[in-house]
Amino acid sequence: MIHMLRFIGSLALLLSTSILLGAEPRLPSEKELLKQGEKVFRTTCFACHGADGKGLVPGTPDLTGKNSPLKQDATLLKERIWDGYQSEGSSLAMPPKGGNPQLKEPEVEAVIVYMRKMFLPK
Repeated sequence: MIHMLRFIGSLALLLSTSILLGAEPRLPSEKELLKQGEKVFRTTCFACHGADGKGLVPGTPDLTGKNSPLKQDATLLKERIWDGYQSEGSSLAMPPKGGNPQLKEPEVEAVIVYMRKMFLPK
């Protein structure tokens, strides 16, 4: 149930972005979001967060734990990915767009959907 609510929230965010940009609203399917999100994760996020989401670099937050940052609001997550963020107690900060300046807003939204699906407890 919680995954469905998160998915619906992500879709609403994508729809509102499309409307604001004047684009014809077309909601991607969950399968499309997951595919795009996986690609972003493997090319941008993987180096620090690792394949299992537990973090390869010291200070990288565990995305799978009970205090996972993925439990936060999608808008806050998007802002932190977009602008960069330093977790409390970490000596390193995540750079804006995870260090990928070519990353687009829909890709950030898709990677949030992907990470939540992959790393949050079912």
